Amino acid sequence: MVIATLSPTSSLLPRANPSPNARLALPQLPWPCSSLHARGGSVYHPKLRSTVRDSRRRTSVVTCSAAASPSPPALPSALLFDCDGVLVDTEKDGHRISFNDTFQERELGVTWDVDLYGELLKIGGGKERMTAYFNKTGWPEKAPKSEQERKEFIVSLHKRKTELFMSLIEKKLLPLRPGVAKLIDQALAKGVQVAVCSTSNEKAVSAIVSCLLGPQRAEKIKIFAGDVVPRKKPDPAIYLLAASTLSVDPSSCVVVEDSAIGLAAAKAAGMKCIVTKSGYTAEEDFINADAVFDCIGDPPEERFDLTFCGSLLKKQYVS
Repeated sequence: MVIATLSPTSSLLPRANPSPNARLALPQLPWPCSSLHARGGSVYHPKLRSTVRDSRRRTSVVTCSAAASPSPPALPSALLFDCDGVLVDTEKDGHRISFNDTFQERELGVTWDVDLYGELLKIGGGKERMTAYFNKTGWPEKAPKSEQERKEFIVSLHKRKTELFMSLIEKKLLPLRPGVAKLIDQALAKGVQVAVCSTSNEKAVSAIVSCLLGPQRAEKIKIFAGDVVPRKKPDPAIYLLAASTLSVDPSSCVVVEDSAIGLAAAKAAGMKCIVTKSGYTAEEDFINADAVFDCIGDPPEERFDLTFCGSLLKKQYVS
């Protein structure tokens, strides 16, 4: 059970607790407490459609007090975005279509429908996805027989698929998701480093960043993508590489992901992770996320901003 004392004009602030029991000390949020609801192990903001969790699943006290003076908002050292499903909802009408067009061009007799592709997304990386699929269902008749030749075959398929996908992006047929540009602008304005960390091909990710976010933003955004690391999500390698390259502590980074494997990678790297659900991932298990939203959102439908990202870095519990 969670007990909450809510004041219409106050912010969520920790108050001294004489009890020896630990209590939930939620970070400051820029929204009035009157819009917050406490419920079983969490505090829920209906407008934001987000849950901030008490990971101990124990009796907690959330107190809103107007008496305490607010401290300066914390900021992450780096804001790290996944690409597909986070910056752009690319999977169903972008990558899947490009894979199918490639298969058709090569006359492989293979088509990935919407449901099948949703299952294949559990495998990180397009080359890995095709290899796993062919290993399970049988290699096409036109595919080579030796293992090395099959690797080269997969690489050639993926190269053509990437070309087709980039054409879609360059035509701006797939828009940015709501709030992406806003949040990146907030981070860059405050000196927070921004990077995109994706299992997708580096050229495809660069095309999305440059074409849809624009060259001025793109030159300030570091990209970690494709085969830059040997092991792909859910392995944390790409996020650890980003932290190392940007010279920041992983614990000071906030990641925006849309999938369970992306969330697992971020948490394994020791980072905070916000999930913005996408078309294919809405029903996945995000129990370990620090917050879950349907999107980032632009005003007046904004779900969260940079201040909220920074608030996740503060300790949740005090004794």
